[in-house]
Amino acid sequence: MPIANVFQDFLASIGRSVLALCTAIGRLVLFVAETLSHLVRPPFYPLELGQQIMRIGYFSLPVVGLTALFTGAALALQIYEGGSRFNAVSVVPSIVAIGMVRELGPVLGGLMVAARVSSSVAAELGTMRVTEQIDALTTLSTNPMKYLVVPRVLAATLTLPVLVLVGDIIGIMGGFLVGTSRLNLNAAAYIQNTWEFLETGDIVSGLVKAAFFGFIVAMMGCYHGYNSGRGAQGVGQATTNAVVSAAILIFASNYLLTEIFFAS
Repeated sequence: MPIANVFQDFLASIGRSVLALCTAIGRLVLFVAETLSHLVRPPFYPLELGQQIMRIGYFSLPVVGLTALFTGAALALQIYEGGSRFNAVSVVPSIVAIGMVRELGPVLGGLMVAARVSSSVAAELGTMRVTEQIDALTTLSTNPMKYLVVPRVLAATLTLPVLVLVGDIIGIMGGFLVGTSRLNLNAAAYIQNTWEFLETGDIVSGLVKAAFFGFIVAMMGCYHGYNSGRGAQGVGQATTNAVVSAAILIFASNYLLTEIFFAS
């Protein structure tokens, strides 16, 4: 085969990949725009919203709480080990609090909810797509976007900041328990250092991140499930794509939001 043809085929494969990526991004943008437009237009489904708040928020509390507890405890051990090399053990409470509230609480909370919720939503909507239940809603004059997508996106966006706030408290408590029982730090001094160095901006930035992460988690689950392929393989692929894309977007948006909030 001539070298020119090989080079042409190589460029064509790159072009097809770029076009496929642009097509996927365009479909996602249109899906997000349609979802946002339905958020402010009636009809509304408060009962469905309440059910999704329970499923996404309340039932995610144990996994988020346990993750935050052990993360705060491990963080205290690591900071103590590093601080002891420079005679800076007193920084353990403040760094644990700031690290949990700014970064670890929102990111780990978002990832755990993504693993639990994105996969569940994608599998649920994907199964409904395969069994033509979504088409049945359209036949019954019910907009599937408003009935299926909007309540899940709104519920995740509202509940994840609450989950992260609770997780922050539990994570700081985990660091406190390890610091006072395992590392022999003074309990009163630990609490005082936590309050003195933790600022309102740290808490607000973490909660804003959590709201963005909640939107991403629900949106990825809804998008991949709503556009699932046919059959069990299509549903499984949609579930995998939902979790992976949610995790990647959480990390990417975390960097962008951190740059916005804390860049000098």
